[in-house]
Amino acid sequence: MVQSTASFTSESLAALKQRYAEAGQGHVFKGFDELDDKTAGEFFGQLSGIDVERVTGFFKNATAVHGQEGSDKIEPLEAGSFASALDSAQAGERAQWRAEGMRLIGANKVAVILLAGGQGSRLGSSEPKGCYDIGLPSQSSLFAIQAQRIRRLQQLSGGTATIPWLVMTSGPTSAATQATFAQADYFGLRAEDVFFFNQGVLPCFDFGGRILLEHAGRVAVAPNGNGGVYEALRVSGALDWLRERGVEHVHSYCVDNCLVRVADPEFVGYAALRGAECGALVVPKKAWDEPVGVICLRNSRYGVVEYSEISSDMAQLTRDGSGELAYNAGNICNHYYTLDFLQHRVPELEAKFEHHVAKKKIKHVDAETGDLVIPTKPNGIKLERFVFDVFPYVERMAVLEVARDDQFSPLKNAPGSGVDCPETARRDLLAQCVRFAEAAGATVQGSESEPAFEISPLVSYAGEGLESLRGKTLVGDQLITDIGSVQTV
Repeated sequence: MVQSTASFTSESLAALKQRYAEAGQGHVFKGFDELDDKTAGEFFGQLSGIDVERVTGFFKNATAVHGQEGSDKIEPLEAGSFASALDSAQAGERAQWRAEGMRLIGANKVAVILLAGGQGSRLGSSEPKGCYDIGLPSQSSLFAIQAQRIRRLQQLSGGTATIPWLVMTSGPTSAATQATFAQADYFGLRAEDVFFFNQGVLPCFDFGGRILLEHAGRVAVAPNGNGGVYEALRVSGALDWLRERGVEHVHSYCVDNCLVRVADPEFVGYAALRGAECGALVVPKKAWDEPVGVICLRNSRYGVVEYSEISSDMAQLTRDGSGELAYNAGNICNHYYTLDFLQHRVPELEAKFEHHVAKKKIKHVDAETGDLVIPTKPNGIKLERFVFDVFPYVERMAVLEVARDDQFSPLKNAPGSGVDCPETARRDLLAQCVRFAEAAGATVQGSESEPAFEISPLVSYAGEGLESLRGKTLVGDQLITDIGSVQTV
């Protein structure tokens, strides 16, 4: 029977048991005395690292408000309350936004946060999703594409600027992600300019609020949602690291968007010139019934509502005279923050953020019988925070609408599924490369039949630098890595 080990004493074990019992979670210690010393020490360490009173409170609060969202007043964004890169009348302003963004990048004032905690399990891969190759001629992974865009921006800003890259991983992806970066020599970036930090986790619960055990001597945990980025940035020291480097503006995005404009100078410049403390990129919905969350007003404050929260009648509302959907600001998890906001305001706000309830099938052991439970339907709850939970508390928000085919092609589903999958991501990125060449005055052979035409981000970030292609007919199936070595017909 375990009484004490090098990891704990009988007194510290008794104190911990009392804490868990008072929080209604004393069942986790059933069978503790039968564990071997090593397992007992590890379990004690895990349980000691869980603020059991706090997480039990999270469950109670989340389940109390779950399902009450219908009482909220939901309204679309007011016309004129956001800018649109789709409006040709704003071409001059867009140039100003881009110039300001490039000025800030050149002054080493801009950093990027990559939310990369997800695995590629839906894609049939056990690797981090950022390692996935969507089938480009270059065979570049998502990580590689994004790193090359950072390198190109650094070059465009004069060649002396540095854009720090903060990469949020999760428990299952941390080691593999860091190993991938190291093996790829940080994709041409300096190792000292990349900062890895881990997303937090929370215990899993049954529907009654009891903490579940993954197996004897181990609590079942799950990532705490992409909204956990705020706490993770703070506790990892990432924000202090940015402050020491003089960074003032931060761009944040998800790893699974192959078209993301990393450190987007136009978006950063737009938000900075507006004096915003937080910003969001949005894209028009494909159709009124597209299952995507939209940025709108919830109780007169900015927020994101899921498609399931909006009735069919609301979703089909149009703006007077334009025919444009009223609820049309599709959320793509692409955000801007000032460092001051992340470091000074968010910590004061986090206690107000609600956790969201996700009912899941959770494999666990029954604490009473020790039997393994493999569910066939949802049997438990994972608690998550979302990155947009901060929106209602933002005092100065900047929303910018951009073209979907230029900036958003998510990778969510398995190969062959036809929607948000490797094939659609590849198609969208290659089609963008064709548009870049055509905008520069070139003709791409076979452009009507989706050629495998790729322009490396090291050659062009967003269509710039291709002037020498004017008047040329380009071989359709080619990878352009050097503007001086382009294959022509």
